[in-house]
Amino acid sequence: MPENLHTDRLKTIFSEHLAYDKSLISEDSAIIGDMGADSLDCVEILMSVECEFNITITDDEAETVKTFGAALKLLGTKTGEV
Repeated sequence: MPENLHTDRLKTIFSEHLAYDKSLISEDSAIIGDMGADSLDCVEILMSVECEFNITITDDEAETVKTFGAALKLLGTKTGEV
C-alpha cells in the first residue's frame, strides 16, 4: 500500500501511543510482537483510530488487526479508500 495521508496519521497514532519510532513501522510490523503493545494497548489504539477517522471498528474486525498493514487495510476499507 503506498504511503499516503492515512498511513502517516496511523503511524503517528501508533508511535505516540506506544512510544515507538515511527520510522520503524512497516506494513509487516506486528503490533504486539514488534511494537511491544499488549492487548489493552491494541484496544486503546483502535479507539484512537475510531476517533481520529470518525469510523466504527467492530470487535470482530479488531480481532483481525495483528499488524500495522492490517490496521491500514481496515482503515482504507472503512474510509472507502481501498
